[in-house]
Amino acid sequence: MSVIILLLLVSTSVAGLFLLGFIHAVRRGQFDDDRSPAVRILHEDDPRQTKTP
Repeated sequence: MSVIILLLLVSTSVAGLFLLGFIHAVRRGQFDDDRSPAVRILHEDDPRQTKTP
């Protein structure tokens, strides 16, 4: 029975650490620009416009 309690405490601690990491990332602006990476791949540069040395 004590092993189950230990596992519950460890898993709750790990989940709390992940939650704190997520909150930290959100506050630092990690997820602010969620549209442009998906759209950027659609607007590739035209190969004819690039200069070759």
